[in-house]
Amino acid sequence: MQIIDNLLDKITMYRLVLYYLIFLLVIALFYSFLGILPFSPVSLIVSVLFILAICWLTNKIFAKTFRVPANFESVYISALILALIVSPAKTWTDYAFLFWASVLAMASKYILAINKKHLFNPVAVAVAITAFVSVGSASWWVGTGAMLPFLLLGFLIVRKIRRFDLVYYFFLAVLLTLFGITILQGGNLFSSVKDVLVSSSLFFFAFVMLTEPLTTPPTKKLQIIYGILVGIMFVPQFHIGTFYTTPEIALVLGNLYVYVVSPKFKIMTTLKQKLQVAPDMIDFLFVPQGKFNFVPGQYMEWTIPHANPDSRGNRRYFTLASSPTESVQRLGIRFYPNGSSLKKAMLAMNSTTPLIGNQISGDFTLPDDPNKKLVFMAGGIGITPFRSMLKYLVDTNQKRPIIMFYSNKLYNEIIYTDVFNDAYSKLGIKTVYTLTDKNKIPANWRGRVGRIDSKMIAQEVPDYKERTFYLSGSHSMVVGHEETLRSMGIQEKQIKKDFFPGFA
Repeated sequence: MQIIDNLLDKITMYRLVLYYLIFLLVIALFYSFLGILPFSPVSLIVSVLFILAICWLTNKIFAKTFRVPANFESVYISALILALIVSPAKTWTDYAFLFWASVLAMASKYILAINKKHLFNPVAVAVAITAFVSVGSASWWVGTGAMLPFLLLGFLIVRKIRRFDLVYYFFLAVLLTLFGITILQGGNLFSSVKDVLVSSSLFFFAFVMLTEPLTTPPTKKLQIIYGILVGIMFVPQFHIGTFYTTPEIALVLGNLYVYVVSPKFKIMTTLKQKLQVAPDMIDFLFVPQGKFNFVPGQYMEWTIPHANPDSRGNRRYFTLASSPTESVQRLGIRFYPNGSSLKKAMLAMNSTTPLIGNQISGDFTLPDDPNKKLVFMAGGIGITPFRSMLKYLVDTNQKRPIIMFYSNKLYNEIIYTDVFNDAYSKLGIKTVYTLTDKNKIPANWRGRVGRIDSKMIAQEVPDYKERTFYLSGSHSMVVGHEETLRSMGIQEKQIKKDFFPGFA
């Protein structure tokens, strides 16, 4: 699994979804040549190209009209999803359906939006509208037994973005609802379960559409509720009176729930300053156009439009290093040699460069109980959420029983010491600094040396078994520290993790 995770870390979630959709269409094309699927290869190819062209053109028109930077990666994903759930066209009527479904999917991102943020999954709302006005309905043809083995590969998307709870409770809700309805109706339970698992869009729907970040709730608890609600409505036999739901209607209704519990918005920002805080780290200070609320420790999706984006795309998730008490917002970014096109674009940013923020998310936040004992463990740039939290506590004068470990390879990589010094002098929150490159320790170094291990933790935090541990950093660092804590008898419920390799 570590090999798979390492491979997944090298690609963004959006690009992984795009490649997965292309892969499914290639398999479908091969099956159509063999006569396994009920349409010709030519009709599939022409329909896909037609949908792509209409989606691309429609999005370009709306983006120019609304003066919003176009995100063509998102356009291609929506277009390919449409191609996989709407049967390939055979007649002019079919092409009319493809046309309107494509137009509506793109238009919904701009028209069915609140505060510049689209409210519904674009594909789901498009096919729901076309069905309602009798233009045509989605067949969800991708959900067949022949495609099933390849559909299951979509679990890699779930693994990458860590939406296990959302998908798990969705599946659980589907099965329990199916069991209940089938038993009440006196149906064949085995046949019903087989149909939903093998001959429906269940897995494609769950892995690709349900998990779309911009139309899912921001926290794990809300995601679980969302998964349950959509799962109940997904079941084909589910109905209220004479109203039967379909997959697209289930998702659209779920999106309404998401908006109620977590209103969406999109912010445009203006770069104020770039600060070189360490040899390979830069802080970007920006002024948002309008106020927005967030909780210390949360992250946002950021879009940096630029020419010729590489395989990592033009969207990335970054933690807000600033506190809600600060008027200027801060992103702390680490740069590597031969970095992505997006990070190169960030280095070239100036006060006129558009930077777009979407959807605040994350559960990596301070507990409601101010007396709960905590340990923060950060590695490298993983310090950003803790900078947000401690700055907030200092500014609001909240004393909490916190001890922080901050690990870096070299002394000149340590950042935000002004905030941490304030947290110690004003609130008594101690930071334990440690350097891991033992050959480059400064002569006057007074901190720790070496990686954070069980011995260091026990010495600095004698009551460690009573505390909740917050881990933030690289995937390997978080996994390593989690293993160390488990060996010390720390239970899973006492460990909170903040890494999102799936979004990076």
